[in-house]
Amino acid sequence: MRLFGGIYFDENGLSNSVRAMHLQTAMLDNINCNISNFGKVGYQRKAPVLSSFAELIGVHALSEVTDEQVGRLRQTRQPLDFALAKEGYFQYMTPDGIKLTRDGRFKIDKDGYLLTINDNKVLSATGQPVKFKDIPDNLENIKVDKEGIITVFDPVKKQFNKVGQISVVASDGSITKDIYVKQGFTEDSNVTMQTEFFSLIPVRRNFEANRQLYIIQNDELSKTIQELGKA
Repeated sequence: MRLFGGIYFDENGLSNSVRAMHLQTAMLDNINCNISNFGKVGYQRKAPVLSSFAELIGVHALSEVTDEQVGRLRQTRQPLDFALAKEGYFQYMTPDGIKLTRDGRFKIDKDGYLLTINDNKVLSATGQPVKFKDIPDNLENIKVDKEGIITVFDPVKKQFNKVGQISVVASDGSITKDIYVKQGFTEDSNVTMQTEFFSLIPVRRNFEANRQLYIIQNDELSKTIQELGKA
């Protein structure tokens, strides 16, 4: 940057400090998001990934990848609670299209449709909503095996009748055969507070270092401009 009297001042230091602070702020947001979702059923940690030349492109060098490691399974003994003991996602229908989730806390509406806790229809392996022809009086008669196949016990005929199969897909929506559904369980988030807090330390230190560097450089620039103004 050219100053009065043909004097040049290197502004790269200021720009680099600003970019670095923006980047560290974005990384702090990522960590805060993970911490705030610690108690959310089925939440998967978002891990920050830095590309090359982060010092030049700042926040644009930051992206996120989903940590698909399975969280701790918690037994609820509720017949309409389901957890995935392996990688994969349940599918459900929304006005904006098909969405994925690992939150298997389901319920049945008055029409027999299997719904998410947000009242969205859960999809079957055929791509259609899971629907019970007859809603059992006792939900304990609903059984789901590890492949997601739903059956209902008929106490009169003393037999199990198949309802369908819950859809479980990979993160890209493709069919997966490596399925392990556990009935009567939910999955905790895979966020570990210790990991997130340890991640905070270098991010906060880097942000503070760049903030101090920016202040020093900005003060030097201000002094230079003032001195030139007196000349």
